[in-house]
Formats: sequence, C-alpha cells, structure tokens
Amino acid sequence: MDRRSFLFGIAALSTTLSGCNNPNQSAFRVRSLRNSIPLQLPNEFRNQLTEFKDIQIDIKPENQLQTLFTNLQTWKQQVGKVIPDRNPVLPFLAEQPEVIPDLVTLGDYWLSVAIRQKLIQPLDPNAWQLWNQLPDRWKKIVTRENQVWGAPYRWGATVIVYRTDIFRDRNLAPPKDWADLWREDLRGRVALLDQPREIIGLTLKNLGQSYNTADLTKVANLESELTALNRQTKFYSSDSVLQSLLVDDIWIAVAWSTDVLQTMKRNPSIAGVFPSSGTALFTDLWVRPVGAVLNPSKAAQSLERQWINFCWQPSIAPQLSLLSQAASPILSTLDPATFPESLRQNPLLVPPAELLDRSEFLEPISDSTIEQYRSLWTKIRGTV
Repeated sequence: MDRRSFLFGIAALSTTLSGCNNPNQSAFRVRSLRNSIPLQLPNEFRNQLTEFKDIQIDIKPENQLQTLFTNLQTWKQQVGKVIPDRNPVLPFLAEQPEVIPDLVTLGDYWLSVAIRQKLIQPLDPNAWQLWNQLPDRWKKIVTRENQVWGAPYRWGATVIVYRTDIFRDRNLAPPKDWADLWREDLRGRVALLDQPREIIGLTLKNLGQSYNTADLTKVANLESELTALNRQTKFYSSDSVLQSLLVDDIWIAVAWSTDVLQTMKRNPSIAGVFPSSGTALFTDLWVRPVGAVLNPSKAAQSLERQWINFCWQPSIAPQLSLLSQAASPILSTLDPATFPESLRQNPLLVPPAELLDRSEFLEPISDSTIEQYRSLWTKIRGTV
C-alpha cells in the first residue's frame, strides 16, 4: 500500500456490532484503514463495556489512506448543509449523505494537511487514561501549539527486504544498513520506493544526516550518492517491489514494514531488516472529523474515549501489533518478556531501542525544500 502518495482506494464492506436492529438508533462509528484493526478486537471491545452495551458499533475499513482523507474533505463540505427529506413514495431515490463518523484513521504524513484544511478537530488527551504512558515522540507527532490532533495506535517503518535464499546460494553477506544498497555485488538487483522523501531521506541517513534536513544544497556528496544509488537500481515502485522480489527479478528492495510483514507470512524466503543507522517511521492515528460531534451524545463521547484507551491497553497492544503487522506505540513501555515469542522475536515489530531512537518521522517541510527535493529527484531519475 502506498503510504506517502494520494491514491484513490476502494470502499469496503463494514463490520457492524449491534445490540439491536433499529436503524435509527445512535451508533459509535469508526472508519479505519483496512487490516489496521484486527477482526477480533471490536468484539473484545464490546465485551469490556460496562455501559452503553446496546449502542451499535459500526466499524468500516477502507483500502487506502487516500480514501479516508478524501472522505474527511467530503464530510467537511457536509457540515451545515440541510439534508433533503426523503421522497415519501420512493425514499431510496433521495440520496442521503453518510453520517459523519466519530473516529477515522489518518496517517501522520497527512496530519498537517488535514489540520490546515480544517478537516479534523483537536482532541482532549486528558480523557485518555493511558495517554501519559505513551512515549513522548508519539505525543509530539500529534501535537501542534499545545493542541492534540490525533491518537497514535500503531506504527511501522521503511525497511530493507531481501531474498534470503538468493543471498545464501550466492554467498552474499546479508544486508544490515542502508549502505548495503550501494554494494557492487547488488548492482542492478535493487528496487526502491518511488518516493523522493524516502529515497533522498535514506541517502541523507546514510551520510549521517537527518531525514528532515531543511537545505539539501548544504549536504556534501548528496547528489553523487544518489546518482550512484540510481545506477544500482533496476526500478522504482511503491506497490510492486515485493512481487518482483518473489519472482527473482530483484534480490533486495526498500519497502514499508507493514507490506513486508504481510509478505513474510506467506514466503519464508523473504526477510526484513530494520536499518542499523535508523529509518523513517510512520504511524496511524485516530482523528475526529469536523462535524462529528456537533451534537455529541454521552454514549458517543464515552465510547470514543474508551476505544482509544482500548487500543493502548497492555493486554490489547500485543494482539493489535501481531495481527495488524504494525507495532502499538505502547509496546516500548511494556516488558517484552510478557509478549508472545512470535512478537518478541520479530525485529520489525520490536526493534532494539537504540535503532528506534535513531529513527525519525517525516516532518512537514517548507515549499523551498519541497522544490529542492523535486529538482534533485528529477535530475537523478534522468541520469543513467
């Protein structure tokens, strides 16, 4: 899945848990990224409720972050509009807009745009019992001028993925860090994400710089290193590198950990590596759309608060991490000895603390820096 680009997705069927079948009853509505909430969790959430057990819990997944972002824009346009009455004879002919949900998944990379376009509302972290246990870096990524705009519930990283059987059969040293992408014995066997910030960013990291470097012109050797990396690369893609890896077209690639972990489950010859110098992180957030609580019910407010806390519970976080193939931010505050072995031994979900400390979220950059990225990317991709 392309996490950094605006791609249109396809709406999916919803999962609805309801205490009764009255279509007019109030409901707690969540719109999530597909596979980011395991199917078992909504039932566990309902079983924990001590009140509002009869409220409908409506969880609908979408295939792409783009779809969810587009929905936020649509819901904003809905706010304040008068909804037309249904045709009394043919009520199905009157199109009714979707009820604005209480919570929606948004990627951190999209957060600043959503705030700037006034698509979402600030949240009250004082209502979340486990907010104070969240590591500071996850609090920082959702905070703007002392307002909290999202609740991070899972994270992933940009990683290296390779074919273990090919490396073994050819007696190649397994990759450990970004520098391995420049190795002569891998020339022409590398695939990269078609993402300027990711690829220029990992090159910056390999040069000892930050992913969020503001002025690329001040980084010595950046252009020459990117040119050398481009010569190593067979192709760029944000959605087909793993398929090519499976058919021996390439031997090593850069991909997002969520995609890599899904592929590793089905293909034992694939292995992922969390780069030792650090990498780019991403996190999925719960956000509240504008207009979601113009007339909030006590039930909706309570369930929103409880749902966010539920995702952070020490008993739930390991399940969410294993089943959604992305780590809960709460994991790093828990004792790994309490995790299932399959989680504890997974370096992409539970990387060493020092590697996580060396990693960064991609922060918003200025228009002038964006133009530097665009210019450099175009120049490098045009070289042979």
